[in-house]
Amino acid sequence: MSDTRRVLVTGAAGFIGFHVAARLAAQGIEVLGVDNVNDYYDVALKEARLSELRQHPSFRFARLDIADSEAFTREMAAFAPDVVIHLAAQAGVRYSLDHPHAYVRSNLSGFLTILEACRHHPVSHLIYASSSSVYGANEKVPFSEHDRADHPVSLYAATKRANELMAHTYAHLFGVRATGLRFFTVYGPWGRPDMAYFKFVQAITEGRPIDVYNNGEMERDFTYIDDVVDAIVALVDHPPSADPTFDPNRPDPATAAAPFRIYNIGNHTPVRLRDFIATIETALGRKAEQRLLPMQPGDVPATYADVDDLSAAVGFSPKTPIQEGIRRFVDWYRAFYLQEAVTR
Repeated sequence: MSDTRRVLVTGAAGFIGFHVAARLAAQGIEVLGVDNVNDYYDVALKEARLSELRQHPSFRFARLDIADSEAFTREMAAFAPDVVIHLAAQAGVRYSLDHPHAYVRSNLSGFLTILEACRHHPVSHLIYASSSSVYGANEKVPFSEHDRADHPVSLYAATKRANELMAHTYAHLFGVRATGLRFFTVYGPWGRPDMAYFKFVQAITEGRPIDVYNNGEMERDFTYIDDVVDAIVALVDHPPSADPTFDPNRPDPATAAAPFRIYNIGNHTPVRLRDFIATIETALGRKAEQRLLPMQPGDVPATYADVDDLSAAVGFSPKTPIQEGIRRFVDWYRAFYLQEAVTR
């Protein structure tokens, strides 16, 4: 990253944000991490991530809510980043069914704060998190950025699609060079406790049954965290330009006549949920007691990423097989929570 010296990472206490900030700081990039450290899931885990990040001399942290536009803009103006990587959001499909206002505040108002800050304090590149959930009711697989994504099936997905449209608007009106990343089921060490793989490992370890939706027939394009970070870091110095071939009579959803781009980040190898559980059982050396349940509202039966565009742009090629990724997560889980148990 020859041109980049300072990067602001929102959601730095979160799973992906933590890993991205750690990678950049380890490379000597000055990193300002921003997070409100809310209690959507275990705050102690978020604080532990921050403790790891503070070991890097080039990392510093600002505890604030991105929906507080005045506070965020003040921090950004003082730090003067070259690049903003926006990974803060209210996550979770099922949580959005009962807590819709949290998504409007964080994912819509919060993203507007980011866009306005990048408008008034220009950066060379804004990279922001979208989600594979934007494909919603689409059934054509693998999911391609060049297909329309206009039928979300959860409010979470709707806010992420809205982020993409907002980013396009700011790219068109104000020249904010923006890249949206549609993540496909990211997993790995330091992961989120609300994710299925984390819950499965925790429950099996503790001898409790696991809830398996859609009778284990769902498929997910599980993507290991290191592969995701590789892609994000590679994109930092790869801001989009206006596509000279863009045809407004046949608009391509993935590009624009503005400096705007969308990429899938996935493993390009979907795994059936029942096979995923078997991989966890092997890593743990224990069998799971499974409660088979119907698919939940807002869920989709399968996710499968077409990553050809990202591969062409920065050479993205997922390297971590699911067996290796799960083994690494299980090793981290045992080490981290065994240590926690001893210190409590």
